[in-house]
Amino acid sequence: MLVRKPHLFHTHIFHLIRRTVITPSMREIIYVQIGQCGNQMGAKFWEVISDEHGLGADGIYRGESDLQMERIYVYFTEAAAGRYVPRCVLADLEPGCLDNIRAGPCGLLFKPENFVVGSAGAGNNWAKGYYTDGAEMIEPIMEQIRRECEMCECIQGFQLIHSMGGGTGAGLGTLLMGKVREEYPDRIMCTFSAYPSPKVSDVVVEPYNATLAANQLIDLADETFVIDNEALYDICYRTLKLVNPTYGDLNHLVSATMSGVTTCLRFPGQLNADLRKLGTNLIPFPRLHFFVPGFAPLTSRYSQAYRSYTVHDLTNQMFDAKNLMAACDPRHGKYLTVAAMFRGRLSVKEVDEEMLNVQNKNSANFVEWIPSNIKTAVCDIPPRGMKMAVTFIGNSTAMQDIFRRIGEQYTAMFRRKAFVHWYTAEGMDEGEFFEAETNVNDLINEYQQFQDSAEVQ
Repeated sequence: MLVRKPHLFHTHIFHLIRRTVITPSMREIIYVQIGQCGNQMGAKFWEVISDEHGLGADGIYRGESDLQMERIYVYFTEAAAGRYVPRCVLADLEPGCLDNIRAGPCGLLFKPENFVVGSAGAGNNWAKGYYTDGAEMIEPIMEQIRRECEMCECIQGFQLIHSMGGGTGAGLGTLLMGKVREEYPDRIMCTFSAYPSPKVSDVVVEPYNATLAANQLIDLADETFVIDNEALYDICYRTLKLVNPTYGDLNHLVSATMSGVTTCLRFPGQLNADLRKLGTNLIPFPRLHFFVPGFAPLTSRYSQAYRSYTVHDLTNQMFDAKNLMAACDPRHGKYLTVAAMFRGRLSVKEVDEEMLNVQNKNSANFVEWIPSNIKTAVCDIPPRGMKMAVTFIGNSTAMQDIFRRIGEQYTAMFRRKAFVHWYTAEGMDEGEFFEAETNVNDLINEYQQFQDSAEVQ
């Protein structure tokens, strides 16, 4: 009996389909860190991410699980000799901070040409970063970003890390956002923005820089994670019981949240979330895209050995105001929406039940006109050294506290025209001060309006 051989063409197609199914689609993220604050937070983030994916300080893989390599391309690109290089652009208007990163533990990880450095510094002046010194540097930075984008299959979006109080982070950061928006309008622009703290102030003109930058962020960013040093210090003192916390400790907390936000893109899970899904589920109105991040479990090293965690414990801790990384108290407002990204071998049923319980128990803290406010994601791979963890992202009307506090300081100084000459000397028009103040006040009123409408019901 003759057996008919399959046609060679069909065999080829079968292998092609098989290969296509097995290869996971890449959704890369380009990471941009700007200014001293952005680069210090970013350097810590790359330490955390490299460790999660089993990479050494030289970018060579030394991990023990295939899962670490499966979607490593989200944040890394493969170079020669099995080396993995971050998809990252590092920029600053003065060389000091980037020199420290080059000499630091992750210095060999980055491409040398992705360091874009100025020499003068922005001198804590938003206008210097936005109009003069920053504008001169914008093209070399964009050139590196374009190169990184050309090496991607399908960009998910950009993560930009900067501070709102300095000149480079606030000025150059928002200028760069506008340029990236022009060239890549359909990609997600996600920022981690370090806001001025309520009591601890490093820079006298912080209120000006933060308000001028916020004016741009409202329109240019898709998602903004608001963090501030004072809330991070409080977590280190109260919860982690660190006597003298360093910036490294603070940045480690932020890194845990940053890696948690993209964990579903990088590791397999039962319920997935990505930057675009986050935006769709968390932002009911386009201007209200400022989130409060949090992380659980947070315990001191000494008590860690005496505790084990359940989903119930994580859920309770993540809604605790003491665990949030921005200086606003959600109990003073209402949650519009919340996202919870669980990591670890967890039962989805148990997670869903706990989230429902929390919503029912704290129904007074959620607006009633969004029936199910909580977006949940479950990823199977926990952070290093933990059995389970959760990243919390809340969109709360209490966010207006931060804008209101900075706005009051801004108005007090601007009424006397204090320090304004430094900004106008860089070619900035005084009308921009009025425009920024009005835009931020409108945002505060929008938050208040939705909070009031929730209370009326």
